[in-house]
Amino acid sequence: LVALAHIPRSAVPRKIASHEILGSVSAKAADETGLMAGTPVVGGAADMIASALGAGVAKPGDVLLKFGGSVDILIATDQIKPDPRMYLDYHLVPGLFMPNGCMSTGGSALNWFVRNFAGGEMAAAQAEGISVHQRLDALAAERPAGADGLIILPYFLGEKTPIHDPAARGVIDGLTLSHDIGHVWRALLEAYAFAIAHHVEVLNDMGHRTERYLASDGGSSSKVWMQIVADVLQKPVQRLTGHPGSCIGAAWTAAIGTGLTDDWSGVSGFVSFADRLDPDPRKADIYRDGYRRYRDLYTRLSAPGATKAGSPS
Repeated sequence: LVALAHIPRSAVPRKIASHEILGSVSAKAADETGLMAGTPVVGGAADMIASALGAGVAKPGDVLLKFGGSVDILIATDQIKPDPRMYLDYHLVPGLFMPNGCMSTGGSALNWFVRNFAGGEMAAAQAEGISVHQRLDALAAERPAGADGLIILPYFLGEKTPIHDPAARGVIDGLTLSHDIGHVWRALLEAYAFAIAHHVEVLNDMGHRTERYLASDGGSSSKVWMQIVADVLQKPVQRLTGHPGSCIGAAWTAAIGTGLTDDWSGVSGFVSFADRLDPDPRKADIYRDGYRRYRDLYTRLSAPGATKAGSPS
């Protein structure tokens, strides 16, 4: 990679384990940052990998669903199974690996929708003393599972995993005059739940177990959204509380590297469980059909000779 990038090898630090000490803060760096000279510097990790460690994803079968600006899915495994549909990282715990997927959008698309189409709900939300997102969630909860036939492909910035298609586009399919903003909001929430199900299907096809689902980041505060995810997956979704994100995983990795602890599982003591949302079996068939339509819609729109999903003909 250094050769392909045409950069000097000296510009890249030596390769080390994430919990290995790389060096220490120099006097010059201390002057520029305010950090104490001599402070050990540990290798560290990608933000989502550190976040997953902080969430307690450390055993094969553990799954973290991150609902931030994009939606991510990360699992722990002791098996190396490279697959072009998914990314593959080292887990921070030695001997484990972390296959993962990252969508191009998530909360960013919900916020875009609010900015552009939910102006009429803002006054109502203010009158009720809630956020406009909570107002839309309440409307979505009143609409039936499957949003009365509305299906959305959430490929608003193309899509990364598992289709890796930068030309994919967002699609609203089945829209009629009988639908309202509550239907569209629910269909958006269901779209990302279907996208998660697609990732789970790929991970299972790769031979990975997906048994315990944990949910973190801002979007997990939406009980309506997390219930939809549980209903689509037909698996319980455990919400986390007090999860500060990747910083706790990075700090614990530094603690391991500097000898303050040797217990990788100890990081879980900083994050607590909130409520667990159990799936409603009465909605299984509805969402099984919705997921089939979701997958089929992209397949048909991306077929040779077809108009690309959402692009002008």
